[in-house]
Amino acid sequence: MNQGISTHRVPLRQFSVPLSATRRGARLARLLAAEKLLAWELPLDPARLVVAELATNAALHGHVPGRGFRLVLSVVPPRTLRIELTDTRGDRLPVSPRATADGHAESGYGLLLVEELTDRWGVRCGPVPSKTVWAELDLGAEAKGATGP
Repeated sequence: MNQGISTHRVPLRQFSVPLSATRRGARLARLLAAEKLLAWELPLDPARLVVAELATNAALHGHVPGRGFRLVLSVVPPRTLRIELTDTRGDRLPVSPRATADGHAESGYGLLLVEELTDRWGVRCGPVPSKTVWAELDLGAEAKGATGP
């Protein structure tokens, strides 16, 4: 797992929404993220794929009956898109398939995709009982709107 250090930076743009921890909630996370990225004039991919994977994980593995998850998208200096999914299963931390000893894990391949598509990703625990899985994409010069409100 890439536990790269990500310092707290004041977002230039931010979007946050609570969603139900269901397959429908995961699909809505992907659709809302795509709409927000378009509104911010940022490229859809690979961010849309990362949101889809992390939201699906939150719905399937972070599900607690009666509790949802939260999607947060933010553009932070210098030109970075930060994706965060917070769920209420802080006791279940994601494990990258690269970390499995036998290499024959039946799950976790989506996190391999996240690892390959992002510049950094990791997990922040708390506040109890939650955890946040985050991923960052460094935006190229072609991304418009990443430096203004």
